[in-house]
Amino acid sequence: MKVTLQTPVSAPLRTVWEGFDESLFTKLSPPFPPVRLLRFDGSYPGDIVSLELNFLLFKQKWTSIIASQQETEQEIYFVDEGQTLPFFLSFWRHTHRLIKTESNGTLIADEIEYRTPFLILDYLMYPFLWAQFAYRKPIYKRLFS
Repeated sequence: MKVTLQTPVSAPLRTVWEGFDESLFTKLSPPFPPVRLLRFDGSYPGDIVSLELNFLLFKQKWTSIIASQQETEQEIYFVDEGQTLPFFLSFWRHTHRLIKTESNGTLIADEIEYRTPFLILDYLMYPFLWAQFAYRKPIYKRLFS
């Protein structure tokens, strides 16, 4: 399954890229499930991001590796791929795209591809994942406008 959300912001491409750091990652975490950041290396190939999701009755570890990163004058992107995933996911790839706009702003695109152990669960997870990433939109706008 794929989930894509786009958020236009007024800050220039390079400014937005420089803001993609541990502090932003922490601010983007939704209220549920609470997230504890275990490790944040950065957004370059080989970097690792690891967190613990707290579902109150149980906790799940999620570790992703930055698989690729590319920069041009028009776009900067990086891709994180799940290595250790919560039990309800069997595959995770998140492409973070920062695209320069004609007005010298930036379009932030979150492109998520995921699978669960069961096809029906893929569909049931879609609204939950969409909401988790829609939560980021006002944060992006506040920080980069």
